[in-house]
Amino acid sequence: MGMAELGKRVFVGRKLRSTQLEETLLPKRIALPVFASDALSSVAYAPDEIFLVLSMGGLSAYSFNWKIGIAVAVVMLVVVTSYRQNVRAYPSGGGDYEVATVNLGPRAGVTVASALMVDYVLTVAVSISSGVQNATAALPFLKGHEAVAASVLVLLLVAINLRGLRESGVAFAVPSYLFMIAILGMAAWGFARYAFGDLPKVASADLEIVAEEPYVGAVSTIAMTFLLARAFSSGCAALTGVEAISNGVPAFRRPKSKNAATTLALLGVIAVTMLLSIIFLADLMHLRFAEDPATQLMRDGVPVGDSYSQDTVIGQLAAAVYDNAMPMFYFTVAVTGVILILAANTAFNGFPVLGSVLARDGLLPRQLDTRGDRLAFSNGIVLLGLAAVVLILAFDAEVTRLIQLYIVGVFVSFTLSQLGMLRHWNRLLPNVVDPVDRRRMMRSRAVNMVGLAMTGTVLVIVLLTKFLAGAWIAITAMVVLYAVMRRIRRHYDAVAEELEIEDSDVTLPSRVHAIVLVGRLHKPVMRALAYARVSRPDTLEALTVDLDTESTARLTERWDELDIPVPLVVVGSPYRELVRPVIKYVKEVRRASPRDIVMVYVPEYVVGRWYEQLLHNQTALRLKGRLLFTPGVLVTSVPYQLRSAKQRGPERVRPVPGEVRQGRSFNERRQL
Repeated sequence: MGMAELGKRVFVGRKLRSTQLEETLLPKRIALPVFASDALSSVAYAPDEIFLVLSMGGLSAYSFNWKIGIAVAVVMLVVVTSYRQNVRAYPSGGGDYEVATVNLGPRAGVTVASALMVDYVLTVAVSISSGVQNATAALPFLKGHEAVAASVLVLLLVAINLRGLRESGVAFAVPSYLFMIAILGMAAWGFARYAFGDLPKVASADLEIVAEEPYVGAVSTIAMTFLLARAFSSGCAALTGVEAISNGVPAFRRPKSKNAATTLALLGVIAVTMLLSIIFLADLMHLRFAEDPATQLMRDGVPVGDSYSQDTVIGQLAAAVYDNAMPMFYFTVAVTGVILILAANTAFNGFPVLGSVLARDGLLPRQLDTRGDRLAFSNGIVLLGLAAVVLILAFDAEVTRLIQLYIVGVFVSFTLSQLGMLRHWNRLLPNVVDPVDRRRMMRSRAVNMVGLAMTGTVLVIVLLTKFLAGAWIAITAMVVLYAVMRRIRRHYDAVAEELEIEDSDVTLPSRVHAIVLVGRLHKPVMRALAYARVSRPDTLEALTVDLDTESTARLTERWDELDIPVPLVVVGSPYRELVRPVIKYVKEVRRASPRDIVMVYVPEYVVGRWYEQLLHNQTALRLKGRLLFTPGVLVTSVPYQLRSAKQRGPERVRPVPGEVRQGRSFNERRQL
């Protein structure tokens, strides 16, 4: 094993056979944190976004926080319920893309795919950036270096996921469950203290919120409605990640659909409970959270100023609820920061699977459908990581700017998926006679109808409230990606059509004209000549280019001395070019006999060290590259192994356990 291979094994892990794919499948207890970490972690910043938007309207708008929370929770439960039907009807892993393609057509499918891929990239960028920003409170040295730290964390997640789905799932399961325990435990302790009349107020409870300029004084109904709609759309960030399970059904253990549906139900119940607990607890403890705390938050009629440090919603709640148990406060804040970073792992599980499905359908490069050494879709993992790093660096890891691009894509896919499922049930119902099955399908159709109404409404609200704030960038990216995927599909279709076998392809060529390229007369050239002669072409000749008169004269003289039974053709090169005269001569031979096949033999050295490769075969590479674009010309490389290549020898085969003790040799084992 070479150093490069050894390094890869340390980095990625040992190779897995294709037959071991079943071993990488996930049970529900691991699948929940793997595929739901994004949706679960959204409760760490979705309440913040609701409070930030409502604070713009002052306390009059701020009092709507729990109503907005209930509205978001209702939408989430409806979407989760409808997605339970999706995973049962379409368990192949295509998710929303497959639902839209089958029921609404290829264009709708590509639209959903482009939206999901943009959303996955944003999921990684937002989650990692949010986690780093939370970490700066405890690690001040990260201040000003958030983008670099976030990029490093993305690359670390790439490395972990390259080791395989099961390994990454086990690594992330514990932090995800600890986060659930922390938030639900904080809520339970807080509500218990409230029941006993012992619930303290948060540190910001004595502050007043002043409305921003457009909302100062008498506010029109339209302006207030727009503000509430914007707060609702921001809170709907809690729904991101729900679709990941429908895309990851193939990664579940059997029965796949049932396990995926159960995991979705668990996700919905836990996420809604956590979200509403945080919002209700914040309302009971009079939490104040503003977009511009320095000017919006007032103490005794005076702005708190830039010296005021505004902690996150969870940070303020934990500090107050655990005022007599500070270790629990640090535990809650710590696991919240960790889960925000690990939430990006949901995208690393969903994006590669979706990419493989799209590659299989000819919408993305075929390489995305290739599994790596650990049976993960390695190319998709790397592509997602690089795209997220570019986005983080472009927006300097600022969550406030990135969040405006968020959730547009996911609600595009939600809406088209619900519409597709409606078409699905409408197509099946006329053929169903059994009354029990008909009632079940009609209930399912009703759920999807409600889901379509809700997700469609949210999509319109998101577009109206976030378009100018940055959502147009995400929409533009979707349009570009849509066009790219359609162009890739047209390319693959055109190639497939062009490669279809026709009657003329069965006809043999009339003759084979072989040409052996000669630069100097040495062993590689002699081997190429021998190989060409053994293949018995109809015409065989050697070709050399006259770059230097004296060298060419010595070559022809030596050729005659050795009495080589192959004619040597010398072509002139007044401008000392090598590639162009060869290409010109080959084309002339081809033009003289269009039905002939021209076979060009290229002698090459084979060296054993990578740096030696830089010193050899560069001209051969250029020649082969040009000849590949010449119709009717075939190129054959004739390798000649130099001593450095021979010294490397075949890869050493390690003895199997017990072989040395039994005295069996490698040759004996090979014979077996």
